[in-house]
Amino acid sequence: MKKLALTSLLAVFAASGAQAANVINNNPLYRPMAGQFYSVTDLGTDSDNTSRVALGEEFGYGITDRLAATVLGAVSESNWFDNGGMDYIGVGLNYRLVDMGNWKGDVFGSYKALNIGTWGDDSDDKWFDEDDMSYTWTAGMRGGYVAECWTVAGHFAFDYNNNESFNWNDGKRSSHIMRFGLDGQLMFSQEWNVTAGVEYNMNYDKWSENTGYWTGKLGANYNFDANKFLGAYISKIMNHTAAGKWDVDDGFGFGATFGIQF
Repeated sequence: MKKLALTSLLAVFAASGAQAANVINNNPLYRPMAGQFYSVTDLGTDSDNTSRVALGEEFGYGITDRLAATVLGAVSESNWFDNGGMDYIGVGLNYRLVDMGNWKGDVFGSYKALNIGTWGDDSDDKWFDEDDMSYTWTAGMRGGYVAECWTVAGHFAFDYNNNESFNWNDGKRSSHIMRFGLDGQLMFSQEWNVTAGVEYNMNYDKWSENTGYWTGKLGANYNFDANKFLGAYISKIMNHTAAGKWDVDDGFGFGATFGIQF
């Protein structure tokens, strides 16, 4: 009986450790295998403006087991499609620098063009307008520990924003953004897991003003199989004002995520 109980317990932990294999389940340290594609689609509202809904897409390909390339994009609408826009398009690379058993570490970079186009009742239709568009270069790292039933990962990223794509010194609107945060996942079975994450975003150019904001997200995910999952989440923003006070948004953001690999 003891052997049977021990065998059953080990089987539960083995089943719960789905992230040890190549499973897409919203794990913060997920990456595709060589020759594998993946897609993560996100539909959600802002936590301070539920009338705005954004649809984001990350489409990636595993060049090798360590190196992956991604294409990014997002569009949004507000007030029941009275207004809308293409928020950004971009490309990125992600390389697994550390792969030592349960310990994982990635370096990543991306390039995005923002404010591609707008349309609607409250603004003129504009596409690729130099006065509105801006560009973001990002470099960062992410690392953590992947256990059988849980994952914890921290990240740090640096964003450089400018209205000039390459002519940085002459940019009219430039900013240096630092971001750092922590993400985690807890698995209950092969099908169900919960995820949570926080990130602090701060404008380095206004360091003396001590301004920035925290974003938080809590979600639950269901795996149909090893290659498909569906998740739902709530999000929250807390702003740090120049006066040193914290300003918490009144509402919550809500969203859903769908991921697939093939």
